[in-house]
Amino acid sequence: MSEDTAAALQARVHGALALFVDIAETTDGSLGFEYAGALCSMRAVNLAPGLDVLSLTAVLAWDRPVSTTLHRKVAAKNDALQFGLVSVITRGRLADVILRYTFPAAGLTDEALTTMLLLVLAGVEDSRQGLLG
Repeated sequence: MSEDTAAALQARVHGALALFVDIAETTDGSLGFEYAGALCSMRAVNLAPGLDVLSLTAVLAWDRPVSTTLHRKVAAKNDALQFGLVSVITRGRLADVILRYTFPAAGLTDEALTTMLLLVLAGVEDSRQGLLG
């Protein structure tokens, strides 16, 4: 039963997002898309009965030189961000900048779900600005 509720939520998310972006279902079942230059993945998961959540991962920037400036920019992005957390994942001298956000979505109407998705994606767009220069 719980897998059914997550699958139904994911289908609703697909329908809402398809109004704004091209979506591809990935091999792991998540929804993959690009938004404002960020590569995004979203998946609905049932954590407990009645607790379906949406998990978003957005790659804001990749292969950026690790620097104090990059860490300061990410800290400023986190201060301004309403939904989620921006992180720096280092690999030697290079880093990727990722935004992650997981939020409960069970019980949201289609209109409320679409509004929430757009608010989260606006945060992706805002967070990506200024990271590439």
